[in-house]
Amino acid sequence: MKYMLIMRSTDEAEAAFADVDFEQVLDAMGRYNDEMIRAGVLVAAEGLDDAAKGVVVDYSSQPPVVTDGPYGETKELFGGFWIVDVASIEEAVEWAKRAPLGGPGMKAEIRRVASIDEFPQDNEWIRKEREWRVATGQL
Repeated sequence: MKYMLIMRSTDEAEAAFADVDFEQVLDAMGRYNDEMIRAGVLVAAEGLDDAAKGVVVDYSSQPPVVTDGPYGETKELFGGFWIVDVASIEEAVEWAKRAPLGGPGMKAEIRRVASIDEFPQDNEWIRKEREWRVATGQL
């Protein structure tokens, strides 16, 4: 099963993180990613750009409203993610506990990634997506 480990942090944790040497960050993340690669569980991993460079599309009205970052009333920001292919949520939790995300306000959220096999296979759009996945080597 695939799980997404989502890096989350508060504004305060992000501010404190700015003082950390970037080479140390690269080294810690590199060692962690390498460990997952060697274990054969890492599917994908990406960091996200500064939230101030992002936008939010709010679908509360029509047409949707687009707001540039930084965002008001930010409680937590997503900083990046890993997708791991492991046997259980417990194994995903064990990998998340080893992530180099120490400190107050730093968290990892774990969510299972639904497989295309879980959707109705007689649906036209699911069939088209399956064909695309096969054609691009994802299945």
